[in-house]
Amino acid sequence: MRLGDVIDDHCVKCRRVTNHSIVSLVNGEAAKVRCRTCYHDHDYRHEQAPPSKKELKKAEAEAQAALAATVDGGHGVEEPSTNPEVV
Repeated sequence: MRLGDVIDDHCVKCRRVTNHSIVSLVNGEAAKVRCRTCYHDHDYRHEQAPPSKKELKKAEAEAQAALAATVDGGHGVEEPSTNPEVV
């Protein structure tokens, strides 16, 4: 990869995968790119769209449900330590 090379990436402004020019490199990998459609500069996203607000909300609800299940499953009682050094 070299500066100015054209690669595909997801543009957050265009909201789709478009051609981008490499603007900066870090350790030989693209770090920042510029959309060749709208000329918006952003971090290289490896062609992955950011999650929607709906997906983020669903993931947060699932995480809270999992946390509640672990707290309820333990009934608030800690298990004794198996480490002989802890008294």
